[in-house]
Amino acid sequence: MERAMIPEASEVPILVAQSGPLQGSHWRLEGEAVLIGRGEDCDIVVADRQISRYHARVKRTSEGFMVEDLGSKNGTHLNGVLLRSPSPLQDGDVIQVAFALELAYVGREATMPLSREERGQAARLKMDALSHRVWIGGQELEPPLSPPQYRLLELLYRNASRVVSRADIVEHVWAEEEGEGVSEQAVDALVRRLRDRLGEVDPQHGYVVTVRGHGFRLDN
Repeated sequence: MERAMIPEASEVPILVAQSGPLQGSHWRLEGEAVLIGRGEDCDIVVADRQISRYHARVKRTSEGFMVEDLGSKNGTHLNGVLLRSPSPLQDGDVIQVAFALELAYVGREATMPLSREERGQAARLKMDALSHRVWIGGQELEPPLSPPQYRLLELLYRNASRVVSRADIVEHVWAEEEGEGVSEQAVDALVRRLRDRLGEVDPQHGYVVTVRGHGFRLDN
């Protein structure tokens, strides 16, 4: 597996590290599979204790590339949703490896994604997954969000152009409880508390938008 700086258009799909110590690195998906983990024999080696030795794999299939978790301790997410089975990759998807590393999937002949800084220039709200810090208009949110509030905002943030369903929220926020007994009222209450916290810093802007009948999205 080759890791190199490449031009804006690529003849093969690539993975682009969007965060962590590997940020800015690129891997061309020219082989049958890419193994991600802490082990030295992995194709993408991540020296972080959150990462399992063999954590996740991106593999070629007859229908395109797919990503799968390899039974890791801290999980693998695709666009903020916990992977429970192999999932197909589409241009622009973001793979979160235990939230210690973000990898953007760039399809064949697609334009390279903007850097984190470039993407954030017009954004009101920014997040750092490694430190779990949140900024609104350059002001850090203090005190920090509660873990459920942070996980909800993280899911919306990573799916900024998409509507996130209540089922996705339950799976992401209450993953350890497997969503048992989590009602729609509990989701709505969490959304309301998150809105209140964000409104403490920026009361003029509604960040969490309800899309009636579908779920929620982030207006950033």
